[in-house]
Amino acid sequence: MDFTHFDENGNAIMIDVSSKDTTQRSALASGEIYVGKEILEKIENHQMKKGDVLSVARIAGIMAVKKTSDIIPLCHPLLLSKITVDFNINHEKEVIETYCKVTCLGKTGVEMEALHGVSATLLTIYDMSKAVSKEMEIKNIHLVSKSGGKSGDFKWQEK
Repeated sequence: MDFTHFDENGNAIMIDVSSKDTTQRSALASGEIYVGKEILEKIENHQMKKGDVLSVARIAGIMAVKKTSDIIPLCHPLLLSKITVDFNINHEKEVIETYCKVTCLGKTGVEMEALHGVSATLLTIYDMSKAVSKEMEIKNIHLVSKSGGKSGDFKWQEK
């Protein structure tokens, strides 16, 4: 079996991407946090004692994307073109869905950056809301789509 992140001596290495073509790459990831009715209302009405939860969570997600190579071993630092973090509030399920889209012109993909952004966004919502209730659940973090690069495009298929 050929491992891509190990050398012939079994040492962990970062892949050499210098021979890869520079292409436009993008990735969209999503996830959700169940917060319950009380937290949802407080967030929407800007009544959380820690401040504007979604604005702070958005900034946390953007910052996380930019620091992905510092957290995930063997990830390449990337010159990112654009990062967006968006929310959808689902009142029926009492969840906040978040979406993180990352784009760059580079030699390696941005899937990990998008997933890391979603994770940090959801964790920030939890942190800023836990004084009201700790009965929250983060779930369904996944890659929605990606484009560019040698492996081509990907679209999540609901199971």
